[in-house]
Amino acid sequence: MGITCLIDTHILLWWFFDDPQLNQACREIIRDRNNLILVSSASAWEIATKYRLGKLPEAQLLVAAYQDILNQANFTELPISTAHALRAGNLPIEHRDPFDRMLMAQAEIENIPIMTYDSAFKTGLIKVLS
Repeated sequence: MGITCLIDTHILLWWFFDDPQLNQACREIIRDRNNLILVSSASAWEIATKYRLGKLPEAQLLVAAYQDILNQANFTELPISTAHALRAGNLPIEHRDPFDRMLMAQAEIENIPIMTYDSAFKTGLIKVLS
């Protein structure tokens, strides 16, 4: 088995939309079938919310077939537990985004690195892959 990592929502979207902002190192980690790529349930919530608000109109097909697309990509869903929710609510940082806070809490509790380009994740609480 390779590495296990949680990918943030931007990485997930960049992967699905083949966005050139996703660098080659990240692409190789995601592409390697020996690696366990986790996607938080919070990412589905964030994508659906942004789609509903009109901030992510290009995600229509993704929202409609999210679970199938996740399965085809060989990604594994990381469900949100009560422990994750409590930790997200109690993180000792000033970050207000509930989706990011959840991903941070999940990465910390599960003791796995998170793949992100977002500097908000560099809290010292979790290992960041970028």
